[in-house]
Amino acid sequence: MIAVDTNIAVYAHRQDSPWHDRAKRRILELAEGNEVWAIPWPCIFEFVAVVTHRKIYSPPSTAEEAIAQIEAWIESPRLILLGEGDNYWPALKSILQATRVTGALVHDARVAGLCLHHGVKELWSADRDFSRFPKLSVRNPLLD
Repeated sequence: MIAVDTNIAVYAHRQDSPWHDRAKRRILELAEGNEVWAIPWPCIFEFVAVVTHRKIYSPPSTAEEAIAQIEAWIESPRLILLGEGDNYWPALKSILQATRVTGALVHDARVAGLCLHHGVKELWSADRDFSRFPKLSVRNPLLD
């Protein structure tokens, strides 16, 4: 299963992104494909926060546009939204102890933990910070 990080989702949504066409095409490949794919819940929250942020985009996406985009992805019959379950804490705790990340990087550890907990084989991200989590295979699909 491939999971999609926030930045790939943002680029796919924002037409003013220089990566828009590639990101949109890659997500469409997943959404229209035959394989199960995923978006971690924290990436959904962060997506809304980023695309609607006035200091990041001018004009920002409206809440309605962000919601419509998420609903379009959710319509993909093979999409799974990754959330914490009863046995998630040991996965996150192990990552936190092994990497000793703190501050804002705890968000990335949370995403990495969700991916590992749910058996994600590859996380698509343009964020090099995920290299801190050696058990998670990360690839930037925009550079292919």
